[in-house]
Amino acid sequence: MSKKIGTEAISRRSLLRSAVSAGAAALAAPALAQSALDDLINAPRRGTWDDQFDAKVSRSAVSVVSNNPVLGPSGPANIQQAIMDYQMIVSNGGWPQVNPGQTLRIGAVDPAVQQLRQRLMISGDLDRSAGMSNAFDSYVDGSVKRFQARHGLPADGVMGEYTLKAMNIPADTRLRQLETNLVRLQSMSGDLGPRYVMVNIPAAYIEAVENDRVALRNSAVVGRIDRPTHAINSKIYEVILNPYWTAPRSIVEKDIVPLMRKDPTYLTRNNIRLIDGRGQEVAPETVDWFAPKAPNLMFRQDPGKINAMASTKINFHNPNNEYMHDTPQQGLFNKLMRFESSGCIRVQNVRDLITWLLRDTPGWSRQEIERVISTRQNNPIKLAQEVPVYIVYVTAWSATDRVVQFRDDIYQRDGNQELALQTTTGIEQPAGSVEEDFLPQ
Repeated sequence: MSKKIGTEAISRRSLLRSAVSAGAAALAAPALAQSALDDLINAPRRGTWDDQFDAKVSRSAVSVVSNNPVLGPSGPANIQQAIMDYQMIVSNGGWPQVNPGQTLRIGAVDPAVQQLRQRLMISGDLDRSAGMSNAFDSYVDGSVKRFQARHGLPADGVMGEYTLKAMNIPADTRLRQLETNLVRLQSMSGDLGPRYVMVNIPAAYIEAVENDRVALRNSAVVGRIDRPTHAINSKIYEVILNPYWTAPRSIVEKDIVPLMRKDPTYLTRNNIRLIDGRGQEVAPETVDWFAPKAPNLMFRQDPGKINAMASTKINFHNPNNEYMHDTPQQGLFNKLMRFESSGCIRVQNVRDLITWLLRDTPGWSRQEIERVISTRQNNPIKLAQEVPVYIVYVTAWSATDRVVQFRDDIYQRDGNQELALQTTTGIEQPAGSVEEDFLPQ
């Protein structure tokens, strides 16, 4: 060993001893048998920048994905294990706040990275063998991505506004969130059926579950806080390929009539037909759009790509006129905040879901579904056997591998304003009728 290398090793040892002695209490984590000091001192000797990048780090965000469903008989036991882990964290002083002087990402060097490493070690996102330094290296990058994935955030490895807010929620607040959701999961731990669909509102995603394993997981857009999606236990009874969309009377009066006054081609451009009480089509140019009252006609949009529900509508029994559907606005699924509908649920990759739903309905293979959609002809399909659907509000859960998931308390039902995380700050909350978000532009 050269003198220079030996000096660096001694210096690193001194740094690690200093870092651990200053924050040993904060470095306690669940199920750790050895002390933080031993873990760090005995860690592989790495320089500021590790040139032995472990490829597993880049896959750490993916590792939080599980085929264990949120609901079901194992849900309460899994979250109870998480509660015990977080009780240990809280009893050992919680985790430090991360207060960087710059936006932290791979390549950054900042004293706050030591706080970040401690924080991630305590929550189990960063292996203790990664050691302590001011460098935001590939190991920290992978662990930040893992943390982001567990919190429903874009796994980009950048310590942006929402990641920092989520990271600085105190451990005891997270513990109470887990305890609140234990009650919710216990209420849904019975026999849910061999096949069912679960919509988790705070997570804005859908699980298709079969034999207690997730067969499909689809992103969703759910209701905003002033037009919430309702939690309900129901059954899916129908899939409609190439659905019609009928504009509610309030939309006709408040939106479509004023639009027709400005642009007489609006209905034609959006494939919206006027139907009278006898089922006959009425030409838009024969209507007086400046009359005091809106015409007493049905405004019905033809099936097709620009239809407000695009290719598919999925009906389930409920008193709120809510349903799941496709959308022509696929870019919505790329957004961080997918809480923008008026109660109905938009489904990404909806054709995968309806193929799964129609599996036991004779004559409806994926090929036949695609063929019918391509015709743009309206086609309602009754399921041979109705499939249970559970629309739930769960903001924290855990899988059997002890990966704990948290989501924003978007409807503010967890009893702590801090858990809402302000992820909708600055987002205008649109007002209007229940289906206003469907209005074609």
